[in-house]
Amino acid sequence: MLQAIWVSSPGTWALRGPGCHRDGKQTSWKCGFVRTIIQHPCPRHDPKGPGKARMLKKIQICLCFFFVSGILYEISLLSGCFFSYVPMTKHFLTPEQVLNLGKSIIFLETTERLEPPPLVSCSVESAARTYQDRPVILFMKGLTNETALDLNSSYAAFSLLSSMKNVFIFPLQMETVFQETPLLQWYNQVVPEQEKNWVHVSSDASRLALIWKYGGIYMDTDVISIRPIPEDSFLAAQKSQFSSNGIFGFPAHHKFIWDCMENFVLKYNGNLWGNQGPFLMTRMLKTLCNLTDFKGTEDHSCRNISFLNPQRFYPIPYPAWSRYYEVWDKSPNFNHSYALHLWNFMNHNRKVVVAGSNTLAEKLYKAYCPTTYEDLIQNAELRDFMNSEDVV
Repeated sequence: MLQAIWVSSPGTWALRGPGCHRDGKQTSWKCGFVRTIIQHPCPRHDPKGPGKARMLKKIQICLCFFFVSGILYEISLLSGCFFSYVPMTKHFLTPEQVLNLGKSIIFLETTERLEPPPLVSCSVESAARTYQDRPVILFMKGLTNETALDLNSSYAAFSLLSSMKNVFIFPLQMETVFQETPLLQWYNQVVPEQEKNWVHVSSDASRLALIWKYGGIYMDTDVISIRPIPEDSFLAAQKSQFSSNGIFGFPAHHKFIWDCMENFVLKYNGNLWGNQGPFLMTRMLKTLCNLTDFKGTEDHSCRNISFLNPQRFYPIPYPAWSRYYEVWDKSPNFNHSYALHLWNFMNHNRKVVVAGSNTLAEKLYKAYCPTTYEDLIQNAELRDFMNSEDVV
């Protein structure tokens, strides 16, 4: 808990909290990259009498405390200390306020479902654990401002994710997302009901607009994070000379993402799956450089964009996706990977993690999203067992 403390100069307050330290001989304290000194005219005594002086001093100390608290809240929104205090205030923050903190990890749910399945919960939880100093945001199309406050008690996964200090869940409002981008005109003209692949196409568009506006990393909701990605501008190779769009990261207003949005509209074909997604990223990357095959586990670089080796996210390629749901004699260590893509599009939600199955996926859940594993898998199976016993 942060405290307001008196330092050597009369009338001076400093902020002190976890991880903060005194700056040498200076009368100040450091917290992350924030140094805060607050001058306030709090007198030490009152000449009218010791009793009245003590009362005035108490009142002034209280006023100083509230003043410091207000300053602290403003500072916390901009500092590395933010997630130490956010649980009490996160529900009052807007998407723009959180995204403007920078370096967000962004997930999208473009179906209407409101209950994130265990794999989505695992993806978000693993990111929140891996990137503890960064906001992790799940945008949900089925969520509205009116329903947001009612979901904590209704959906187990929603409540689980909402309780994590750096996880934020917001409605996905596409028209707002596409403002001031080349995608707005396309969105105003397209008819979703007539689109064959609208769930995927709208997700492809939304991720581009969000990363262009605010920067950060986009991840599909079937990606389990295992260690931080050390790159700011990167694309993920699904195989040699072919880029995925299931995970990528760029700073805000990066020209490559703007060019991708323009090409999205120019070459739009909603009937061809992937045309606005991985094929878009691949053809745009090819306009910048000559792609070559990967040899070993090295990464490639193209115009200051890192083109990361398939081992970073796709050590198990899509034709072998079912291996995640098999028992291995010896589990792989994934030492060359930052995250793992579990290919839910290929799976179509047929195979799931089962407690006690000893599959590779179960081991990943236990290691990287243990709360999801315990709450949504073990507890669910226990509840199902108890319900079946009641029926018998």
